[in-house]
Amino acid sequence: MAKFCCACAYLKGSDRYPDICGKVSFRQLAKGVLVTAEIFNLPEDKSIFAFHIHQGNQCTGSNDDPFSESDGHFNPEKVSHPYHSGDLPPLFGNNGYAYMSVLSDRFSLNDIIGKTIIIHIGTDDFTSQPAGNSGEKIACGKILKL
Repeated sequence: MAKFCCACAYLKGSDRYPDICGKVSFRQLAKGVLVTAEIFNLPEDKSIFAFHIHQGNQCTGSNDDPFSESDGHFNPEKVSHPYHSGDLPPLFGNNGYAYMSVLSDRFSLNDIIGKTIIIHIGTDDFTSQPAGNSGEKIACGKILKL
């Protein structure tokens, strides 16, 4: 069982999408981790956004990649995409708003504390390596224990 029962990440948008904000909560249950996301101000011209836990521990980077220090997908088993521990179902935008809740047994709460969670501008194709051809990182949050 996990050392902690709950964690959360507060997401912030990139310079290109500064209005994106939201919260992702993580709750350790007996059969996995319940991941619940509520996101505001997503680009309204898009409707499906890739959503992943990344192995990096910072939401910083460069002008070209504002969240480059979030690194790649969380993938301690070194398996192909979409079987990474950090691969999550996509977010479905509804006029800039998204709400999603999913149970995952691919990781424990202890595994992801200190990692980052990323929203990408594109749809994950669940095929391309290493990250599903999901495009630019538009929002990031660091996962912290509560």
